[in-house]
Amino acid sequence: MTREILKNALAQAIQDAQKENLLPSFVLPEIIVERPQQKDHGDYASSVAMKIAGVAKAKRTPQGIAETIVAKLTGKLGGTVKEIKIILPGFINFSLANEYLQKEVREILVPGQTYGRLNLGQNKKVQVEFISANPTGPLTLGNARGGFLGDALASVLQAAGWQAQREFYINDAGEQITKLGHSILGDAEAVYQGEYIDELRAGLVGKPKDAKTVGRAGAKVIIEHLIRPVVEKKMKIKFDNWFWESELHAAGKIEEVLKTLKSKKVTYEKDGALWFKTTQFGDDKDRVLVKSDGQPTYALVDAAYHLNKFKDRGFDRVIDIWGADHAGDVARVKAAVEVLGFGGKLEMILCQLVRLIKDGQEVKMSKRAGVYVTVKELIDEVGLDAVRFFMLTRSAGSHLDFDLALAKEQSPKNPVYYVQYAYARICSLLAKEKGVNRAAKSQAKISGDAFNLSSDEAELTLVKQLIKLPEVVADTALDYQVQRLPQYAMELVRAFHKFYEECRVISEDKAQTASRLALVEATRIVLKEVLGLMGISAPEHMEHAPK
Repeated sequence: MTREILKNALAQAIQDAQKENLLPSFVLPEIIVERPQQKDHGDYASSVAMKIAGVAKAKRTPQGIAETIVAKLTGKLGGTVKEIKIILPGFINFSLANEYLQKEVREILVPGQTYGRLNLGQNKKVQVEFISANPTGPLTLGNARGGFLGDALASVLQAAGWQAQREFYINDAGEQITKLGHSILGDAEAVYQGEYIDELRAGLVGKPKDAKTVGRAGAKVIIEHLIRPVVEKKMKIKFDNWFWESELHAAGKIEEVLKTLKSKKVTYEKDGALWFKTTQFGDDKDRVLVKSDGQPTYALVDAAYHLNKFKDRGFDRVIDIWGADHAGDVARVKAAVEVLGFGGKLEMILCQLVRLIKDGQEVKMSKRAGVYVTVKELIDEVGLDAVRFFMLTRSAGSHLDFDLALAKEQSPKNPVYYVQYAYARICSLLAKEKGVNRAAKSQAKISGDAFNLSSDEAELTLVKQLIKLPEVVADTALDYQVQRLPQYAMELVRAFHKFYEECRVISEDKAQTASRLALVEATRIVLKEVLGLMGISAPEHMEHAPK
């Protein structure tokens, strides 16, 4: 990965300068290498000299420190860069060599290799738990956002070298199940309503009328007929595990974790209930573990569930994706994980709300339910690819407006259509050239062996976008900002269109034609990979051209 080559070279140069007393001894700060916003500042830049000026006990300017580092970079970059510049107040800027860019394109074109795959995770086990909607009704618009985020994140983690497992947690033993039972029975304590409730009630003829028993039976029907089919067939998400809360109760895991928490002396009794001292771990208030009636709370059940994840199943890291309405529960879950001995291994992502927008106004699509939009309805209306792309375009912590009209529009204004059409255009170009050009009649001929860059700026820019994929994968695997994927796809397509407009791909110059066809093929490979990480199809043919 280009960025890592530069970071490692900088680290070695700094250490060499210290050994020769050209720089004083200090704890090396994190070396950050980024892509500068201004093109004339090169392809990559680092502010490490300014960081060193802040921590090193030396009366030297950042520019002077940068000059010392650059002098020690000689021979450490192996032809990666063609030029290094120092820009005030002390940025070290790198411009990549054409030979290096050519080598990277050849790497993309290696048969049987998936470009952008890394070993950051070192095959460690990570679990991504997402959706986990209460089994009390159909999946709603809000569930879709966390669902597609979790699925894409798991794919990125796998690409970065983790063993990533997807899990759906089913709360089938809490208060909401009793409320579901009352709703099915239609008594005074009913909470949920809708056609699906009426259908469940109709199926209860001659069956027990206990609310909890009815609720559990109803939850199983909802999972098997309203949730799982939508997840697997409509959303195209394959969970490795569907974990039922009732399994924890049946296995005695609630009692086990309660005993452990008591032994850690982080519980106390008050008002007939058992409390957890979560304020000791940064929570705004202590939480009840066991209510005065003897029933466990979500705080206790979640502690048992996470103990199962770490202790029983051996995950090295767990990522929970919840709705923003659970923000108040994050501190108590993390407190339990820390007390149980797994602090620092749990990450929580909160998804903000999604609004459905049409003609500038918020709308509701569901005539049947009346109060919410189901995932099935939305996918049926605009298509899975559009829903996935739009749901991934903003960070989880930002509110998202889903523009219904835009998602259905077949024009470059629609980002997913814009990206997919570019992929289909690339495939069409390659297929056409196979048929008419004898020099490239076999796809094998479009290979890195013949690839040589010209000095055209659009061509160079496209290559620099292609080699960005490993960085996108690495960054996303570490900070979970999955919106990078659609953003990168758009940037890559814009770079391709600029290249296609300004560089003649097929010409009388056979060597140039072969090289540019190779670059087109490399673009196809990388674009397909990023679409795959998002779970979005890469169509080779599209009926409608952009308007």
